[in-house]
Amino acid sequence: MGGQAAVAAGDRQTVEAATAVLRAGGNAVDAALGAGFAAPVAEPGLTSLGGGGFLLSRPPGGTAQILDFFVDAPGHGLPETALAPHFTPVTVVFSDAEQVFHAGYGSVAVPGVLNGYLAAHRRLGRLPLADVVAPAKARARQGAVLSDTQAEVLTLLQAILGLTPEAARLYLDRGVPPKAGEVFANPQYADFLDQLGELDPNGWTDLPQTPDTIADMRAHGGLLTAEDLRQYEVRAREPHVVSYRGARLTTNPPPSFGGSIVCAALSRLDGEDDEGGPSSRAIVEALHDATEAQKSRTPTSVKGTTHVSVIDGDGMVASMTTSNGSCSGIVIPGTGVQLNNMMGESDLHPDGFHAAQPGTRVASMMAPSILDLADGSTVAIGSGGSERIRSALLQTVTHLVAGRSLAASVAAPRVHFDGTTSQLEHDVSEDVALELADVGPVNRWSRASMYFGGVNAVRRYPDGRLEAAGDARRHGAGAVIDL
Repeated sequence: MGGQAAVAAGDRQTVEAATAVLRAGGNAVDAALGAGFAAPVAEPGLTSLGGGGFLLSRPPGGTAQILDFFVDAPGHGLPETALAPHFTPVTVVFSDAEQVFHAGYGSVAVPGVLNGYLAAHRRLGRLPLADVVAPAKARARQGAVLSDTQAEVLTLLQAILGLTPEAARLYLDRGVPPKAGEVFANPQYADFLDQLGELDPNGWTDLPQTPDTIADMRAHGGLLTAEDLRQYEVRAREPHVVSYRGARLTTNPPPSFGGSIVCAALSRLDGEDDEGGPSSRAIVEALHDATEAQKSRTPTSVKGTTHVSVIDGDGMVASMTTSNGSCSGIVIPGTGVQLNNMMGESDLHPDGFHAAQPGTRVASMMAPSILDLADGSTVAIGSGGSERIRSALLQTVTHLVAGRSLAASVAAPRVHFDGTTSQLEHDVSEDVALELADVGPVNRWSRASMYFGGVNAVRRYPDGRLEAAGDARRHGAGAVIDL
């Protein structure tokens, strides 16, 4: 592999892990996985090997494929009476409101990220696993300097992170999480990554820490069982594809639905006669109609999410989104890995907590995507941001199709319709505000916020030139490197 490669991710140190893997000879999937292994240190409140996610990849001249490694509902082998909700309520204090989150042992869904990373590496990677995890292992020992965004997330999750002694020892110093500019290290996680590189397992069932994890669950009312881990499968799916004004978007298919919403909205907007791209009102109305059409089928969000996009020197594309929910406060013994709280996320369970049968794949808004533009360019793109993923991704795609640069498309002011109110970024024009006031209530934010998502994207032009753009709303970063 020669030439150049491009990476964009949720933090500069996550990008650095990916570029180190590329320079060691890894392909785009290796690099995305290298970033994924490093992100629990650089972005510790957003993702973990104990969460869930999706990887969309496409080899040069080949066919795109989605690997679905999102979470399953737990409880295989438990009596039906044991499946009643059992959470630890934690009050999270935001700047202008308080919200009760459901965490603890009963909130943990069957984790998929580790199994997904290992399956992706076996099927699509090129480097030995030990080389893929090496940059993340070094970062975990050295520690990551936390950005404003990552420190803010840990502060919001402080009560959850202090839920158990193991989590408190890892994330809190005398009860307080690290501040922006301070260092977060996870030496146990570094040791665990070292173990992964040596054992090259298939998943959690092959690791010596698993029996202690299951025993810990049984002792504290958790629903995760050894049978859940044995039955968990990483699923390959055919992506959802839509054409829009000469471009083609390839994205995450059902049972997740963020990609379906974006595709439906693009199909509606494709008929709009607007040379410069659709208006904000058209965007809001298209998203509203597409979302309403999905409401009866499936839930709507995941809180903590991050995304990495990679194009390597051969033109292989990888787009990966992962999440740990709002975190559970439960750390797998001896690993430094915090488990998810997906069973406690009310938006993911419209029929009620634990209504799904054990083994049911939980749905998600996450939508890692590949955009092929009419000029022959290829863009790997995706976003964090819970239910705002759909609006962040849709607006960025329409800007790119209208001819704006990658950086300008990611940075452009966004709007989001939350079901009752049009939420406007602080730098949205007054004309747009007046236009949306005709639709309903409008709320203009006073400053930039991670609320509006975190789009991280890379672009390859037909002549081989590359661009990378990380979303400043979440202190994302991008890099184009020589190989």
